[in-house]
Amino acid sequence: MAKNIILGATASIAIYKACEIIRRLQDEKFTVTVVMTEEAKGFIRPTLFMHLTGKPVYHRLFEEPGNWQAEHIALADKADLVLIAPATANIIAKIAAGICDDLLTCVISATKAPVLICPAMNENMYANKILQANIKKLKSLDYGFVEPVKGRLACNKIGIGHLAEVANIIKAVKKVL
Repeated sequence: MAKNIILGATASIAIYKACEIIRRLQDEKFTVTVVMTEEAKGFIRPTLFMHLTGKPVYHRLFEEPGNWQAEHIALADKADLVLIAPATANIIAKIAAGICDDLLTCVISATKAPVLICPAMNENMYANKILQANIKKLKSLDYGFVEPVKGRLACNKIGIGHLAEVANIIKAVKKVL
């Protein structure tokens, strides 16, 4: 039976790589459902993810569905893994603080599945002491990380903060599952 992965997509320029992540996960016979933040829609439309996955894309916390259910709980319950790729400093901070103010953070809070976080951000943001403390805290709580690598950043500089290679993300998913 196929394992169910919730792919959390956040507002990073690296969000375009989520498309390749979806395809590679599907090649490995995983079922992928996308939950994106409202801010992520500024970079990519939910329609693209819907066409790639063949499933609805979730992004609103209090949307009225046709068949009512506590959507964040239903999504959390069906997850074998929650993969956040790309993960911004903002989403990492909210998870570390236990803030549940959007659908993705509510799913993460409600799931019993492993959570694997793939940071992608500017090198200065990634090196920030508060972010590093949040990452350390989450690691101590058994959240998994696929560390960013050195590469071209949105500011056009080369530095640490570039989303990990898709192959390494897929390898980490397979290892967790």
